[in-house]
Amino acid sequence: MITARAAASFEPVGRSVASARSFVRDTLQGWGFSDIVDDAVVLTSELVTNAVVHAGTSADLLCLRGEDGVRIEVADRYPEREIPVQGSAVSMGSPDREGGRGLQLCAALAGRWGVEYTPTHKTVWFQLDLPERPVGTRAAGPSLPADLLPLADGRIRVAVVQIDRTGTITSWNEDAEELFGYKAEQVTGKPLTDLAAWPHTPGTGTGIAEALQLSRWEGSYGIRNADGRVTPVYASHLRVRDTAGEPSTVCLLVRDHERAVLQTPLRGTTTDTSRSSDGQNADPFEVFIGSPAPDDLDGLLQRTVERARDMLDGDAAFLLLATDDETELEVRASTGLPSARQRFARVPVEAGPGRYGSARMPAVHDDLTAVPGAVPLLNGTGMRSVVTVPLKVEGRLTGSLGVAAEAPGRYSNEEALRLQFAADRIALAVESARLGELERLRRGSLSFLVEASDLLAGTLDRDQTLALMAQMTVPTLATWCAVYTIADQASEPYLSYVLHEDEELIDGIKSLLSKIPPPDPVPTPGARVWSAPGEVAHQAALRTSMRSLGLSGGPSNHVTPGIGPTLATAQAVGGETVVLPLVARNRVIGMLTLGKPTDEHFRQEILELAEDLSRRAALALDNARLYSERTAISQSLQRSLLPPELPQIDGVEVEVIYRAAGEGNEVGGDFYDLFPISDGAYGFAIGDVCGTGPNAAAVTGLARHALRLLAREGLSGPAVLERLNSAILDEGARSRFLTLLYGELRPQEDGSAELKVVCAGHPLPLRLRQDGTVEPAAEPQPLLGVLEDLELYEETVTLDPGDVLLCVTDGVTERREGNRMLGDDGLADVLTTCTGLTAGAVAARIMRAVERFASDAPSDDMAILAMRVPEPHQD
Repeated sequence: MITARAAASFEPVGRSVASARSFVRDTLQGWGFSDIVDDAVVLTSELVTNAVVHAGTSADLLCLRGEDGVRIEVADRYPEREIPVQGSAVSMGSPDREGGRGLQLCAALAGRWGVEYTPTHKTVWFQLDLPERPVGTRAAGPSLPADLLPLADGRIRVAVVQIDRTGTITSWNEDAEELFGYKAEQVTGKPLTDLAAWPHTPGTGTGIAEALQLSRWEGSYGIRNADGRVTPVYASHLRVRDTAGEPSTVCLLVRDHERAVLQTPLRGTTTDTSRSSDGQNADPFEVFIGSPAPDDLDGLLQRTVERARDMLDGDAAFLLLATDDETELEVRASTGLPSARQRFARVPVEAGPGRYGSARMPAVHDDLTAVPGAVPLLNGTGMRSVVTVPLKVEGRLTGSLGVAAEAPGRYSNEEALRLQFAADRIALAVESARLGELERLRRGSLSFLVEASDLLAGTLDRDQTLALMAQMTVPTLATWCAVYTIADQASEPYLSYVLHEDEELIDGIKSLLSKIPPPDPVPTPGARVWSAPGEVAHQAALRTSMRSLGLSGGPSNHVTPGIGPTLATAQAVGGETVVLPLVARNRVIGMLTLGKPTDEHFRQEILELAEDLSRRAALALDNARLYSERTAISQSLQRSLLPPELPQIDGVEVEVIYRAAGEGNEVGGDFYDLFPISDGAYGFAIGDVCGTGPNAAAVTGLARHALRLLAREGLSGPAVLERLNSAILDEGARSRFLTLLYGELRPQEDGSAELKVVCAGHPLPLRLRQDGTVEPAAEPQPLLGVLEDLELYEETVTLDPGDVLLCVTDGVTERREGNRMLGDDGLADVLTTCTGLTAGAVAARIMRAVERFASDAPSDDMAILAMRVPEPHQD
């Protein structure tokens, strides 16, 4: 028997899907059928999408209420018989196919469903039965044996603590006194942070002070008792305001093992989605994403935002991924938003204007108009309410997932918990796919850079180098590019080359850029946004369009009337434009400008690759001006001998400063290295090869790579150097003797660091203690490459917190000014002034002292390696 009906029609536009979801949700909630709302919304969303998007017709939606359930019918005007008869053994195809997913979902979720045809319409219907439960029950659990019930004390105490807007305790009830041992007068007026033992993750910047600012929060932390012990508690925070508008936070706390008193139960479903049809446990990831899951990152992210939107009945959803340093979030997928404009846009995570609010914790914003800029991605989209949750892997922020709606107040803490549960299920899969994509990109980037380096090193012609730079970036990295060159420090940047993937647009872009001031030649590495081309092109194109319509006025600008860029030019340069400095030998010799068309952004990985390319291109451009082909090839070989980026060592600060002597030299006979050997152990080396040229470079490469290979075989320091000595002697006439300081570093649990060093003919390392005393940390032993039979030994040095170990090459100690030489004693005197400095500050002070010791440019290579054990932080 039909007891109520509701009907609506929807136009064949994308927004109709969200409207249909809202119509079904409002209708069923009005009928009191909240238990089946989620399933009904998901099925309706798929069926209406098939009608208005894939079939391209309007959709007629009919909801019928019966005594035992709800029947929903979706009719369209595309009556093709593509659907198999219900009960047929014919496969419906892949769930990832554009069509057919709605019927698969009907088969999985609905109690009954079917398809009906007329000459003008096709109707798909499904029926959802109501679960049997007592009237008025919101959530209930089964009867359990006593031994399975949550454990609690004889009397459960719920501490009620109220915190004002500054984080100060204003109310403390009797149960709080009993639980934590403080009287109300002892804690009133004190910050809650003085009592809370918050599970802080280093580097996240998230603590209880931030949690108290959220509208709702639920989770675990600890409270320090009056006797100094920490009581683990489970807390539920609610942000409220009084009649005067003053905000405060009400905190309910129970002992952690009694969390069932406060903990919000997970929202149940009418079916057990954690089990597959054959009764086996299903993967929660596959339950949310669907099986099979997309095998590419973009497909996985797009499926994720679509499912998240449908799950919470939102108008839009988005997913951002964190950069490796977790300082920015990059838009990677969205639905219901202008994705072309937003894709790859970046926003900061922590402080600063336009920050992404509460990215590391779940957050619910009831009305974005009250907190403008809290979610920069949604600015200007018409969205009013939003719920965002973090994606975390092993405590590290990897992304953020959000669902938004056009109406305010759509989401509560319950929706945040549901979305967080889904985010936790997919976070690892998303991170795994991201790392896989990143690895593929890096491999491709490596091949790209190798090919680019080969091409740039193969010519010394300036114009050909400029053309190669542009052709390598377009279209691989950008849609268009421009290269500015700077002849000398007194010259202005000159527009030397312009390229666009569409050759017909090159002249228009060149005309535009030639009439506006070039970007400032800032030597700071990395890409910086340059908005001038897009703004000027837009203004000029608008003025041109208005003149063509016989109108006057328009936006004022200072562009020369002769520019006359077309609308196509404005479209070409209307997206994100970035500038990368071309820095060679500590001088800005030009700038590489990359651009995207309207509403497009650069990926962070592309910018990093462009930065690598700009460094190589700058050197090639400078080589074409300064050196012969033999010199250019030699320099490229020498640069390849430098070690990769130094690793970060927990508990030890490390800084390296390297200076090669001679104009244009990037690498000399001195070398250094720092690399991991095994868990908790690192090898370090600093050395000096006798002579210059290819033979010296060969010994440098042999020494650095042999050290890594031998050290990772588990050999001791003396054994490593003895085998390296044999390898150098095996070079025969090409061999060179080598001074080398080699050691192994192991940070200790007590905060110190243990070093085992061997000093083979090299200037002795110096140890700076906290009291300012300086002493050699090793004894001299024979150098390498001279004697066949060496008997070397290693010495153990312990660096206490605050101690510094300084290692240098002889270019530092033999720095001369006339008859004066800095020497070992002069270096020790400078080091005594470095007490309390960081490793970077120590290395910088030593280098400044060496450079100021003489007025002439250094005639020898110099390398400085400083290692310091930091002092523990004082509470």
